[in-house]
Amino acid sequence: MKKLTYLSLFTASIVMIGFTSCGSPQSDSSGEEEETVVEMAEEMPVEEEETIVDIAVGSPDHSTLVTALSTAGLVETLSGDGPFTVFAPTNAAFEALPEGTVESLLAPEGKEQLTAILTYHVVAGNVMAADLSDGQVVKTLNGQEITVSISDGKVMINGASVTTADLSGSNGVIHVIDGVLLPE
Repeated sequence: MKKLTYLSLFTASIVMIGFTSCGSPQSDSSGEEEETVVEMAEEMPVEEEETIVDIAVGSPDHSTLVTALSTAGLVETLSGDGPFTVFAPTNAAFEALPEGTVESLLAPEGKEQLTAILTYHVVAGNVMAADLSDGQVVKTLNGQEITVSISDGKVMINGASVTTADLSGSNGVIHVIDGVLLPE
């Protein structure tokens, strides 16, 4: 038991010597104390790139589209990995539809037709404006095709003009259009 006590005291003494020597300032040969300064880097939050849905939500010109995507249950899908290319009609494009059309599409009984219309605006892949060519036919997520026409540098999709191109998100790209594309 005495050996255990001596061993414990010896170990405690070694530990105390170690603590006191680590805490003592070291001096250089000039006799001046050296000060150690530790700078803490401020942790910057990592910003995630916005999805195409986030971009639409942040646009005051796409509130009708965002409401329609939510009603159709497509927000989660279009927030997924993708990549997706969305031809995004503006609020004015929806307002140009015949009176009562938007309201009937947003009603519960219009969900199937609304989903067909919205998926007609989406193409699988990340298609930038430079990738489009005059006369190009592109298959949409609803299975039907849209036609690209380019004249004098103006890009049109089924007759709707692309007013803003190449809004890139983490999961695809948006091209703003001035009309609502209606499948056959």
